Amino acid sequence: MDSNAAKVKPFLKWAGGKLRIVAHIKEVLPPGRRLIEPFVGSGAVFLNTDYDHYLLADANPDLIGLYRQLQQEGEAFIRYCQRFFTPETNQRPVYYEYRDRFNRSQDPRERAALFLYLNRHGYNGLCRYNASGQFNVPFGRYKRPYFPEAEMEAFLEKARRARLEFQVADFVETLSAAQVGDVVYCDPPYVPLSATANFTGYSKDGFGPAEQLRLAELAQELAARGVPVVISNHDTDFTAQAYARAREKRRLTVRRHISCDGANRNEVREILAVFH
Repeated sequence: MDSNAAKVKPFLKWAGGKLRIVAHIKEVLPPGRRLIEPFVGSGAVFLNTDYDHYLLADANPDLIGLYRQLQQEGEAFIRYCQRFFTPETNQRPVYYEYRDRFNRSQDPRERAALFLYLNRHGYNGLCRYNASGQFNVPFGRYKRPYFPEAEMEAFLEKARRARLEFQVADFVETLSAAQVGDVVYCDPPYVPLSATANFTGYSKDGFGPAEQLRLAELAQELAARGVPVVISNHDTDFTAQAYARAREKRRLTVRRHISCDGANRNEVREILAVFH
């Protein structure tokens, strides 16, 4: 893809999404036959790269379920999702009714559409679950939530051009599939910038320091086997130590896209650690 080409926007809002730094990530991603992403998130990286084959994984089954439903059903699913984006559905009582419905639903199609609804109508686009695995993000109070039709169409276009393989798995399982010829990009939940900024509620099992260190170890092991790995994270003392054996480190300054205070979005330092 031409580095000057317009970026393909994900159809999901996502805390820590990489659209703003995708050009920097592409600069350090080498060519390969397949890109593996153990933390696919909103998909900014796979949408904006040109590999023939992708293994896109996440521990969040709701996220993967949405991707699979859109990939399998296409335009009909987009039309179905659009029903949940009306002035009537953008009201606090309806939001909580739909959130409860989502938490009870066993129907893959309904659950996927409601996950998109909650993503666009919930507070700050957060994806958060309680200890029981119940989605618990409060109502977002947006004037008119955006229905990402064009972005969903762009996803379908990507799926027509490349082989997209989605799976629900943790990072250890996903990385175990990596072989010579693959390239790995890891976007784990951020290491907190401070003790009060810890955020591990993305999945009900959390992602703490032990998981961060295990990921760095696996990156070193894969690199030793000839599989390059790129990891993005906050640039902290912890990550500097965890990624000490990376062959290359790039440091960036990024303005936060999702913040509780829209008028006070601070710049933070991020690191791209390249193991090869």
